[in-house]
Amino acid sequence: MTPFGATSTAAEVIAGADLTGRHMIVTGGASGIGLETARALTGAGATVTLAVRDVGTGEKVAADLGGDIRVAHLDLADHASITTFVAGWDGPLHALINNAGIMATPLLRTPEGWELQFATNHLGHFALTLGLHDALAAGNARIVSVSSVGHITADINFTDVNFSRREYDPWVAYGQSKTANILFAVEAARRWAGDGITANALNPGRIVGTGLTRHIGDVVPADPHVSWKNAAQGAATSVLLAASPLTADVTGRYYEDCAEAVPHVPGVRRGVAAYAMDPDRAARLWDLSLGLLGR
Repeated sequence: MTPFGATSTAAEVIAGADLTGRHMIVTGGASGIGLETARALTGAGATVTLAVRDVGTGEKVAADLGGDIRVAHLDLADHASITTFVAGWDGPLHALINNAGIMATPLLRTPEGWELQFATNHLGHFALTLGLHDALAAGNARIVSVSSVGHITADINFTDVNFSRREYDPWVAYGQSKTANILFAVEAARRWAGDGITANALNPGRIVGTGLTRHIGDVVPADPHVSWKNAAQGAATSVLLAASPLTADVTGRYYEDCAEAVPHVPGVRRGVAAYAMDPDRAARLWDLSLGLLGR
């Protein structure tokens, strides 16, 4: 338990913390909850790298935020970009916030033929995190994967993860990619515990007015079981898991509203689905992902 909840902000969950000397990466850190995550972490003294597709926008954000902020190009759907980013990293890494994502896109594919939501939201972050493993181990780091309540829409379809044979549904694809974010944290926590690395996933809550909804138009907060938040509130759980002393030893878990999530109950859009925490599925997804990346 923590003293924080659905309305807590990112700044509130680390008030009084001193992150001086700690190096952190926020993917998609130039907008939305990524920006607010970076704002809170730099405000507490951390050195933060914004890993973004648009470096120009990232540099404007960095100038506005102030603090010790760096900007680097990263396109999670382009594995050459991931390789270049990893090669350019030097020194220990204390937190990796896998925040960037896309939602409910039309059917799009990478040059490899991978469905774009799975490729961006999961495979790109998977490859990035594997590439940064040694830096993470050197920093006794925390890995934080931003998932979604949308994971309850879909388990992993291990026989057709890229919608090669089944009909494409943008919400099923999104749900599958968000389930993958949680399963990745489960397996990373198991594999890398001996390296001093923790890994957790989270639901930030539905955030009003961010670019994530650009493919679906306006949304209306109609579900009383869902936390509707501004971006600073949406970033709170990410920051709690990335930097708070309250979660220093937490690993392999799924959080929402600044607390560990309860099991999902059908008909309620909160909680964590049992399949998303299944260690056998987590190990299977890890192996599938390695295979897709040719490793």
